[in-house]
Amino acid sequence: FSGADLADGSCAHPTIPGRVSPLLPANHVTMTKGTGLVHTAPAHGMEDYSVASHHQLPTDCLVDERGYFTEAAGPELKNKNVLEEGNEAVIKMLQAAGSLLKEEKYVHSYPYDWRTKKPMIIRASKQWFVNTADLKATAQEVLKKVKVIPTSAVNRMLEMLDRRTFWCISRQRCWGVP
Repeated sequence: FSGADLADGSCAHPTIPGRVSPLLPANHVTMTKGTGLVHTAPAHGMEDYSVASHHQLPTDCLVDERGYFTEAAGPELKNKNVLEEGNEAVIKMLQAAGSLLKEEKYVHSYPYDWRTKKPMIIRASKQWFVNTADLKATAQEVLKKVKVIPTSAVNRMLEMLDRRTFWCISRQRCWGVP
């Protein structure tokens, strides 16, 4: 049957009783890669986040900033590293629920940290957005006091600051990381 036959359907979560997930159409899932429908993890990737936002789904994140499952993931997974023992625990939970159809090794195309050479997990986190009215004026005044080489770049930077409507203040990025 085609993916269209499943549109507007839903799936019971295999390990969380009572949790139901909708089957949603997604442009990034094609007939050559699947049914055109997707189960989504809104907190773990831009495409999934976009689908969830469009359908007004929550973006719960069950993984903390260290890569470990949180309490919200359930007692069997709490404090387990997602890419290590957490992965094995999920497989065992699926087996116990009779919901594992197939298991095979798969090399996922995770982004890798350039320093540690370890895979990174994409996860949603809270951001602080500020209105730019005051911040913009302050940034422009401070920039005028900075010696910029070449000097012609100052005008480009001032114009860029002027076009900004929101600023995101993030504490997630380590200095020196590209």
